[in-house]
Parts: sequence; C-alpha cells; structure tokens
Amino acid sequence: MNKNFIGKWKITEMELWDSDYIDLVEPGFISFDDAGHGEFMFGVVNGFMSCGHGENIVHFKWEGDSEGDEVRGEGWVELDEGSTDALSGSIEFWDADESEFKAQKIVK
Repeated sequence: MNKNFIGKWKITEMELWDSDYIDLVEPGFISFDDAGHGEFMFGVVNGFMSCGHGENIVHFKWEGDSEGDEVRGEGWVELDEGSTDALSGSIEFWDADESEFKAQKIVK
C-alpha cells in the first residue's frame, strides 16, 4: 500500500451527513495499516475494511455495524491531487446509502 495512506484520517465532511452526525460517538475517522486493512467510524457506523490498492487509490470492502445491525459495503479513497495529507472517497452500503467524503491526515 502507498505509505501515504497509512495512518488515521479525520473525516471532515460527508455528502449525506453533517459534522454533528459524523462526530456523534467519537470524532469520525478512517484509518489504514500497512497490511492492507483499515477501519472507519462515523455517527453510529463502524466498519472494518479489507483493502486493495493502486499507486494513489485504495478500493475496499467492509463489514461492521450500525446501532447493532450488521452492515456491509464497499468504497474507495484517493489522495487529493498534489497532496499527501488530504483524501476524498466514497463509502457505500450494500442495498442502501452511498456518501462521498473528505478527510485530513491526523498528525500525532
């Protein structure tokens, strides 16, 4: 995986949900590790990802829960042009919602 994706990213905006919902339980995030896995959390949705990747894009399938209900989907993220600390993507729920989002790298 492109090392620029590895780490935790703050979800700053989503097409379908406002910032109050994104940060409802904890600050919304998406993260990637160097083994091709990841996790995201926004609102009451938590997902665990299995990732495939190209140079500047990551495609993923995920499964998780939303208020205790099992949910699944897929999505993608790509680095914003010329950036290593901003990305855009989409999280899709199978047979349900799809939302584009933006995220900023969290520096620790």
